[in-house]
Amino acid sequence: MSATPSQPPQPGRPRRFALAELTPMPWKNGGGTTREIAAWPPAAGLDAFDWRLSIADIADDGPFSAFPGIDRQIVLLDGAGVRLQARDGSFDHRLVAVGEPFAFAGEATVDATLLGGPTRDFNVMTRRGRCRARVQCTGAAMDSAEVQADTTVVLYVLAGRWRSDHARSADADVLAVGSGLLLPPGSAFRWLPEDQGARCLVVRLQSTQPSSDRETQS
Repeated sequence: MSATPSQPPQPGRPRRFALAELTPMPWKNGGGTTREIAAWPPAAGLDAFDWRLSIADIADDGPFSAFPGIDRQIVLLDGAGVRLQARDGSFDHRLVAVGEPFAFAGEATVDATLLGGPTRDFNVMTRRGRCRARVQCTGAAMDSAEVQADTTVVLYVLAGRWRSDHARSADADVLAVGSGLLLPPGSAFRWLPEDQGARCLVVRLQSTQPSSDRETQS
């Protein structure tokens, strides 16, 4: 039986987060640890989310957890990198460039081999047919005029400092490496690099459900 379509996130208050404040949890298969940044719907478990963002630590070689029906993107944050091999031969990828996303199907059986010690990685998961994600690394300023109104935006600092000005904050927030901001749909914001060489991840999450499906849940 298919899951009931969920409402897309509603306009709300931007939420700041920091890696140091996220609680580590075991992987679905117990082979590593992950820190969840956010998921939608908020109470959804690992088998029912529309989207999920997390930061994982890979300390040993081994298989990734399987997530049937999920589209995945992984981005290296720290470490020498990891080799990702699909057992069906569909890909053999070396994730070695910080900030460069690699996309693959969650149902793929994937073996991870560390290339020089532990790594830390940013993970984006979206349920196929319910949500899609665009992930990019940038050093350029951006604002809400560049984002569709129904899109959730997550910003994560990779290098330097970034300043966030948004409509629901009296003062600008300055974020450093290892911190980020979740902006619900409809948020008005500006995101500006404070330092030369500043880089960040930008994740755009957009529902792909037909509007009629969403309306039946209202």
